[in-house]
Amino acid sequence: MQLTQMIKRNAALYPNKTATICGSRHHSWSQLRERVAKAASLLRACGVEAGDRVAVLSLNSDRYYEQFFATPWSGAVLVPLNIRWTVKENLFALKDSGAKVLVVDDAFLPAAEAILAGDSGVERVIHIGDKPTPDTMVDYADRLDEQAIMEDAGRGGESLAGIYYTGGTTGFPKGVMLSHHNLWISSVSASLGLDLARPEVRYLHAAPMFHAADIAMSYATTICSATQVFIPAFDCQALVNTIAEHRVTHTLLVPTMITMLLGAGVVQGADLSSLDTIVYGASPMPEGTLRQALAELPKVGFIQAYGQTELAPLATILPARYHVLDGPYAGKLRSAGQAVSCVELEVVDPTGVPVSCGQVGEVRVRGGNAMQGYWNRPEESATVMCDGWIHTGDAGYLDEEGFLFLVDRVKDMIVTGGENVYSAEVESALSRHPAVAEVVVIGIPSDQWGEQVHALVRLKPDQQLEEGELIAFCQGEIASYKCPRSVEVRSEPFPVTGAGKLRKGDLRAPYWEGHGRRVN
Repeated sequence: MQLTQMIKRNAALYPNKTATICGSRHHSWSQLRERVAKAASLLRACGVEAGDRVAVLSLNSDRYYEQFFATPWSGAVLVPLNIRWTVKENLFALKDSGAKVLVVDDAFLPAAEAILAGDSGVERVIHIGDKPTPDTMVDYADRLDEQAIMEDAGRGGESLAGIYYTGGTTGFPKGVMLSHHNLWISSVSASLGLDLARPEVRYLHAAPMFHAADIAMSYATTICSATQVFIPAFDCQALVNTIAEHRVTHTLLVPTMITMLLGAGVVQGADLSSLDTIVYGASPMPEGTLRQALAELPKVGFIQAYGQTELAPLATILPARYHVLDGPYAGKLRSAGQAVSCVELEVVDPTGVPVSCGQVGEVRVRGGNAMQGYWNRPEESATVMCDGWIHTGDAGYLDEEGFLFLVDRVKDMIVTGGENVYSAEVESALSRHPAVAEVVVIGIPSDQWGEQVHALVRLKPDQQLEEGELIAFCQGEIASYKCPRSVEVRSEPFPVTGAGKLRKGDLRAPYWEGHGRRVN
């Protein structure tokens, strides 16, 4: 299995079909194959050899997408960098991975200059933007045409394809090592589970392309020869405009993006008639947000995909037919779906013994998509990997039909008065209040209870809410001991990672200052 196979197949079977659309640039599959082969040749001209690492720091574009295939075509290993990280954080990833070449766009020219001036180990920088290329860098657009068409290096199977750094919400980020085989297995499962094998599919890259979720969608849609459409970054107006202009059928959004889209007032009146499917994942979707999305976009099918980078990244899918409130498929809306075709999935107790249906434990997954380990971190790899299983750190339970219901990250569980409270369950309940736009639930210190449930809330425009009103509402939804004992209304956005995940650690930290540990 080679990642480059899909490009070669598409060029052979659909040479004139549009492969990529990025602004005014359009390329067919035959043109894309040639560009990828020349881009690989350019990497070799910049000193890249088989097994070397090539890092990319860029907003979304067709030229970023070309690196997904040019890098393995050259025999090298791709290292996507987080666009929300500081230069210091990305310097860590560059030095940790030993990247020889860095690919950047216009947005990251200053960062690239700082990286070149520092002790990063990077030897060459390739500029893939449209602005003038600095003298210290290689001009991708100009140099590409001069390159000979390189033969595919032929790496595949268990050869390392990419090092994908985790979000870094806790501790130092870790580089997840994924092989060609890992990415192929997960992508084939995605293409089957998401019903992508249709000639009319056009996929919009709106989520950041460095993130494992969009990378998985990139490969899955490429396997199915879907046209790839790009916007530089998520923007509500740009999203709906691009969907209308290019007749986009599929996109992937994280729940934070869906919340922003619903609150921006751009859905009403927009031409979204081509939009068939929104895939969502990467963080929990509050039920209130999901119900609002179903109401405001009734002709769009919503599909949940759950997984993590260590699984390349897919574990389960909840198809669109289960996103209903009544009928024979109702009752699964709060679940993350069933295991995809490539994996085994279990819920286990702390000793690793599978628990019975309905009992909460840690989710673990085994299959051909499971990572090779963390780059240069054998001890940390061993804590997550055991007998082929990846321990996800997520708490959940299975029902009698194998649907997975996630209740929280194990580390985000709140222990109050001896009772376990899963913050995601409380967030889902509070999100159903009509005045709530966004909510985060955390545990804060309590002399009486050890920890107490605390809700941080952002309200919809022109809404007001008293603390007692929201607590009373919650008591009608879930058990009293799970309900927040305190509520704080905020106006500023909650901190998120580059992938749109909430940084709960940042929100918890001020409450635990002066405490020796982060639980009581």
